[in-house]
Amino acid sequence: MPSHKTLRRPAEVSGLGVHSGKTVTLRILPSETGRLVFRRPDLGGAEMGLALARVESRNSTALIGERFAVRTIEHVLAAFYAFGVTSAVLAVDADEMPIMDGSALPFVRAIEAAGIADLNRPISGMRIMKPLTVEDKGAWVRLEPIGGDGPAVLDYTIVYDHPAIGTSRLQKSLTPEVFEAEIAPARTFGFLKDVEMLHAQGLALGASLDNTIALDDHGVVNPPLRFPDEYVRHKLLDLAGDLALLGRPLIGRASAYRAGHRLHLEAVKKLLSNPDGWISY
Repeated sequence: MPSHKTLRRPAEVSGLGVHSGKTVTLRILPSETGRLVFRRPDLGGAEMGLALARVESRNSTALIGERFAVRTIEHVLAAFYAFGVTSAVLAVDADEMPIMDGSALPFVRAIEAAGIADLNRPISGMRIMKPLTVEDKGAWVRLEPIGGDGPAVLDYTIVYDHPAIGTSRLQKSLTPEVFEAEIAPARTFGFLKDVEMLHAQGLALGASLDNTIALDDHGVVNPPLRFPDEYVRHKLLDLAGDLALLGRPLIGRASAYRAGHRLHLEAVKKLLSNPDGWISY
């Protein structure tokens, strides 16, 4: 049976918020509670636990509480999920996580530098027993059983009418080693044609060529890519972060086709609300 894990020492990262454009500092603190808790030191230490009922999809994955909200939590959650970190306090001084270089790699490095401590307290995992699917306008997410006791398998297909992307599919097992080497370094991407619209909505004010793969109508504005298929790898990263909302390890396959955060969240909610579709281990 898997067990709860936390960090051995505090870790800290600092960078711009991709939506606010303001500097954000995140301190990740060891905890023995068996929960992931967000804390706002700048708001008198107000706290909010990670709970699916508070999560919304707003151009990222966001946690919405009564006293504060935290946006763009999917990258740090993906790193936690891949490395099995289930107990920590995330002390952040703004309403979003720092975007860093647009990937999860800075969070992975912070976790590794701090070290991981096993709390020797069992955590119940989930083994998918029956397939389930959520769909919307041709896009879908499917969760289904796999053989053996290995880690979750992520399988993503993206389809973009853009010469630099097109159709791309990738499947990876969610182990710490695979995540660090092949998923975590993949950066977020965006299209220059969308910038004016996003800014009008108060979004992407901190996006730059340093933290986003930027694409014009013809190709990549700020090469080189870290992987030829970096786009679909980043979608795997986002999916891993949203699966962290299950709150426990997963044995199963999570497949997505032209999906995004909203469908990821719907699939997580549907799985948790259908207890006959999985068993604890």
